[in-house]
Amino acid sequence: MRLRRVTGGTGRRQWRTAAAALVAATVLLSAGCSGGDDKSSSPAWQGGGASSGAPAGDAASPQPQQSTVKVTSPASDATDVKAITAVKYDSEDPGNTTVKVTDPDGKEVQGTLDKDDKTFTPAKALSWGETYTVEVTGTASGDKTGTTTSKFTVMKKPANLVRVSSFLGDDQTVGVGMPLIVKFGRSVPKQYRADVERRMVVSATPSQEGSWYWLSGTELHYRPKTYWKANTKIHYSLGLAGVEMDKGYYGRSDLTVDLKVGRSFIMVADAKKKQMTVTQDGKVIKTLPISLGKPSTPSSSGTAVIIEKKEHTVFDTMDELPEGEGYRTKIDYAQRYTWGGEFVHAASWSEGVQGKQNVSHGCVNVSEAMGKWLFDRTMMGDVVQVKGTGRKLQWGNGWTDWELSWDEYKKGSAL
Repeated sequence: MRLRRVTGGTGRRQWRTAAAALVAATVLLSAGCSGGDDKSSSPAWQGGGASSGAPAGDAASPQPQQSTVKVTSPASDATDVKAITAVKYDSEDPGNTTVKVTDPDGKEVQGTLDKDDKTFTPAKALSWGETYTVEVTGTASGDKTGTTTSKFTVMKKPANLVRVSSFLGDDQTVGVGMPLIVKFGRSVPKQYRADVERRMVVSATPSQEGSWYWLSGTELHYRPKTYWKANTKIHYSLGLAGVEMDKGYYGRSDLTVDLKVGRSFIMVADAKKKQMTVTQDGKVIKTLPISLGKPSTPSSSGTAVIIEKKEHTVFDTMDELPEGEGYRTKIDYAQRYTWGGEFVHAASWSEGVQGKQNVSHGCVNVSEAMGKWLFDRTMMGDVVQVKGTGRKLQWGNGWTDWELSWDEYKKGSAL
């Protein structure tokens, strides 16, 4: 292309305009051809609005994302944290998130991780006054991981610690009606009972449904829906160290108990028939004559269990009954089942009317021979059921857990 020089005042400006247009056209032509066969050279301008100068293919490719995780509780560097505390966290992908809690020596704290609730719960109380480190790691879809760490310090050992005790101990064997009994050195107010109960776990082999029942703020029982199955192995764990039981009061220690249920042994005393039926492992093994309470001192109808046994003892009611009615008598093969003083025991003086007439002061009278026969076979927790009398067994007069229906019993749980 040839340029024609144009003279005149405006001609120079027109020549410059034409030259600029030519240069622009040349640049556009060069850009359009630069892709050619040399694929190692990238175009300086790709069009389509990419302003960064980066290749368009890179902008469209998905990039791996880093997972976002954080500890939400306890707060970072928190102090005066309770010894029983759960670690809570946030994560974009809870299913692929791990939580590690370590003590000041770097030892990992054992516990359970609930990924649905995003909570790590230590298996036992953390040490008073110690600082712990939390490490939460989450994995995103692109295999990128995100990790966060946090520290917190447990409260100092409190001045007020509550003693927790179990009535039963390791390696005991009990009857099928035996409740598990836990006592506290200080009454636990109702608003604290649910947290206490959550830390009390019972497992049985074979497994059975069961429930705790608060008799009072200081005494808690556990029983299964029906009598324990014969030969059941029971383990219960009271993880109560550091658990708040009242304002400023905390559990002193943890406690575990392992025991066994023996064979099934159930005694049913019928006031009308004046007989006792003894069933072992579902089979009737003995029917024997008895004498229950006379009309003025009736026996209590209901279901209880053997509380204690004394081969030889003395019943002394001189201070309990009106003058002239009290007595002091030696007794053989006594098995208590109410706190009020009702026993299954041998009574040689009533053997002539046993099976015919009810003449006792409320106890279950049997012969000397049958007293020994029963005594040699029973254990604490064996069931004693009395029926057909004019007085109902009072709740709490003995271990009366079986006096309530299952639905009623469950209502005694704080949970």
